[in-house]
Parts: sequence; C-alpha cells; structure tokens
Amino acid sequence: MSGKKSIEQTAEELLKPITDRLGLEIYDVEYVKEGNERYLRAYIDKEGGVNIQDCEDVSRAYSDVLDEADPIPEAYILEVSSPGLGRQLKKERHFAKSLGKEVEVRLYEDLDGRREYAGVLKAYSATDITLQLPDKEQVFDRSKLSVIRLKMDF
Repeated sequence: MSGKKSIEQTAEELLKPITDRLGLEIYDVEYVKEGNERYLRAYIDKEGGVNIQDCEDVSRAYSDVLDEADPIPEAYILEVSSPGLGRQLKKERHFAKSLGKEVEVRLYEDLDGRREYAGVLKAYSATDITLQLPDKEQVFDRSKLSVIRLKMDF
C-alpha cells in the first residue's frame, strides 16, 4: 500500500469513532499536496446534510486524535467539510448510494466524439458503470473515467 493510501486509511480509521459518536458518516478522507502545502481533508455527511457546527465539532475532536496518534510525518492542514452537492463518486459505497441518480462523467479520451456524458446511474461493478443516457444505455470502462460525480441541477 502506498504511503498516501496508508495515511488516508489510518486517518479514516481514526475519524470513524468520532463520526459514529456524533451521528455522522465519513464520505471520504483524502491526503493531497497542493503547491507547497499538504492537506488532510475529511468529508463528512448525514441525512439532510451537515452544517458548520458538525464540521467544527469533528474538526476539534479529530485534531486532538491526530495530534495524539501522529500518523502523518510532515506538516499538513486539516480541513473538515461536506462533500458538497456535486460530490465525486470514488468508493463502492458512493456508487451504491447513487444508483438511480443522475451523474456526470468525464472521460480521459473521446468516446463517439465526446468526453462528457450525463445520465442515470443504472449499474456499476469494479470495472465499469452503466448509464441510462437520453437516447440509449451506455457502458463505460471505469479506468477511462477521469471524474464521475452527482449531477447538479440549478
């Protein structure tokens, strides 16, 4: 397991008791480098959505746990937030919760002259997803997807 994945997995394990105690769920945990800074981002959720107080409560408790466990060797910035309306689907649980919902996909390369598609998520597996497009059902190889996220309608 790579260092980044190991840090993310450990960070998620440390976060779980906090979210369980507060009646929240972990949507995702990511450890990324942007410019010269490293960020540990925890995305939390609950039925009806999270609010600022939820994020603040988790951030305070999580910061203390991370300081004690010290799983990240370099300096980083901790961020706790909602995954947002246009949340990315990364994990199997994200796909399971999104069946029957509208999603947008962006491909690394053109398929039939396009790189972006929107449709209803009909099925998924470890290797592909199936969308109901306006005119047909389309299967996409997951390794060809740069992004898949819930579609936001305004």
